[in-house]
Amino acid sequence: MLKLFKSPNLVFKYFTAAILLAIPLYPKFPFIRIPGVQVSIRLEDFLLVGLTLALAIYLAPKIKQVLSHKLERAIFVYLAVGLVSLLSGAILTKTLIPQVGFLHWARRIEYFVPFFLGIVAVRKKENLEFYIKVIMLTLFVVLIYGLGQQYLAWPIIITQNVEYSKGIALRWIQGSHVNSTFAGHYDLATFLVLILPTLICLIALLKDLKSKIVLLVLVLGGLWLLSAAVSRISIVSYLMATSLALTLLRKYKMLIAVLAVSVVFFSFSSDLAARYGRVIDVFIRGVGQQNILPNLSGFEVFAQEQVGEPRTRQTPTPTPPAVFEDRSSSIRLNVEWPRAVRALAKNPLLGTGYSSITLATDNDYLRALGEVGILGFTAFALIFVRIGRAIMNKMKKLRRLNSIQAAFVAGVTGSLAGVFVNALFIDVFEASKFAIIFWLLMGLLIGLLTKRRYVE
Repeated sequence: MLKLFKSPNLVFKYFTAAILLAIPLYPKFPFIRIPGVQVSIRLEDFLLVGLTLALAIYLAPKIKQVLSHKLERAIFVYLAVGLVSLLSGAILTKTLIPQVGFLHWARRIEYFVPFFLGIVAVRKKENLEFYIKVIMLTLFVVLIYGLGQQYLAWPIIITQNVEYSKGIALRWIQGSHVNSTFAGHYDLATFLVLILPTLICLIALLKDLKSKIVLLVLVLGGLWLLSAAVSRISIVSYLMATSLALTLLRKYKMLIAVLAVSVVFFSFSSDLAARYGRVIDVFIRGVGQQNILPNLSGFEVFAQEQVGEPRTRQTPTPTPPAVFEDRSSSIRLNVEWPRAVRALAKNPLLGTGYSSITLATDNDYLRALGEVGILGFTAFALIFVRIGRAIMNKMKKLRRLNSIQAAFVAGVTGSLAGVFVNALFIDVFEASKFAIIFWLLMGLLIGLLTKRRYVE
């Protein structure tokens, strides 16, 4: 064991593999429940604590070197602003419970730890192929479990409300979403947006026929999962991400083929067609309608969606005309987004603090503005500006990389654009299963492009 810890390359390599396997695949069973908080401590949190300790041992002596990079400084600035916002919400605006807000802030730190792991884990570039194989294995297991949920009644563990977050096992029913090992169908769909472009780029660049066949099977399985998750925005994000990735590689013929196959594949999903049709129907029939669900509070919307009981009337009234509405859009427009805007109005600079606007806003940009204000939003955006600059500085040298490295860089760059689109309608950066893998891949990308050397 001591010999293993004397070899940081092995430690970080297998920590990376453990994160890539455990985080997406282990269902969100609560291990330690915290009273009054929907978010529980889970077993994977202990894995991340162990990772944090290992990184601290190796990086603490190099802290000046770590902070010499603008991207890393931007991450620390964002976390510092988040802490100030938390104190402001607890002391000044009194919009949060301090211990709950602190747990949410600590979870943000937990999400960023894999970023630093990714940088040190790819110091040996040949390890990248190993990590991609682990991602492929993870996708295979996610696919098998998703098939099991739909056709063999395997249990579903989700965290979409307080009761379900206790680890209650559900079953898939006709017309519902497939979540696989994820805590919600949006999390699964965004995870697929993150990894499918890289696998498609590998098909475009690799010469080995067996590898192409294995990758093709996984991509087709991923497309089935994406359609079974029935996330409309993720379909758009996937098409955009894949288009950008293949364009960066100048694989235009394959781009046309992939888009054609994907659209045909998705067209076979009646649930997707129904949901897209509903949006179009609402748009056509609801032109000029300013309030789709008038006079409903957030609780009432939730109650109607979960229970479906009609509201009682005190006096007989004529039957109202049918309201053509898309429920998920209505909740965003009438409940969640206005709530975030009100939080921003209370304290424009620092927001009202983590946890102050509940667990769902379904727009990560509005959520950041509401929780950490303009300062926190700007600090968070600065992280991606730094990532974007690192990508742009090396994009001209993409052809100098080997096939696996070029596919990874192009695929992750394309997926980054897709994730930004998803963040318009989903809280992707707060979803633990996705956020941890996302920042790990960002770390691998930056480590590959910039050749950082934290640890010698």
